[in-house]
Amino acid sequence: MTSEIRHIVFDIGRVLIHYDPQIPYSRLIPDEAQRKWFFANVCTPDWNIEQDRGRKWEDAEALLIEDYPQQEELIRAFRKYWHEMVSHAYVESVAIMERLIANGRDVTMLTNFAADTFKEARKLYPFLDLPRGVTVSGEVGLIKPDLAIYEKHSRDFALEPARTLFIDDSDKNVEAARMAGWNAVLFTGAEKLKGDLAAHGVAL
Repeated sequence: MTSEIRHIVFDIGRVLIHYDPQIPYSRLIPDEAQRKWFFANVCTPDWNIEQDRGRKWEDAEALLIEDYPQQEELIRAFRKYWHEMVSHAYVESVAIMERLIANGRDVTMLTNFAADTFKEARKLYPFLDLPRGVTVSGEVGLIKPDLAIYEKHSRDFALEPARTLFIDDSDKNVEAARMAGWNAVLFTGAEKLKGDLAAHGVAL
């Protein structure tokens, strides 16, 4: 470690709150093979990430319904039952974030999230309002792991990259943060995160 950490940046999905599209669809498409086909061909991760980049849900749905008209109800169910996909908070991770804030640490968030579902998430999980601020991909038209979103977050929140520590559950996003000059750690659980913070000189 070459610089004292002064800024801590949290990802949200699968770091602070759970996210799993399978939750509602295991009910809507009980057959596992059919469900697997649906996520591989219709509501794919590549389709969903464009909402994180700022595409409106109506446009996203229309695009798929044109190609898969017989799947219309299931396509619309993605947004309709989105709240079920974020089924719970990671209590231990949230406690770490809250402790950092209580200790006077500068905490912000950087997330790939559609703009409207993020507003919903804030209502479901009020602790998302505790950090100093957040960069939401769907609001700025950029997504991780694009370097531009890290640079924008640094500018908007006056972060010193070398004194910034980023926490994310995706290897690609962690690597991109390092390319942006940040320190970054891969989130796999609260216990490892405690160790990673300590290794960067951040006491809890």
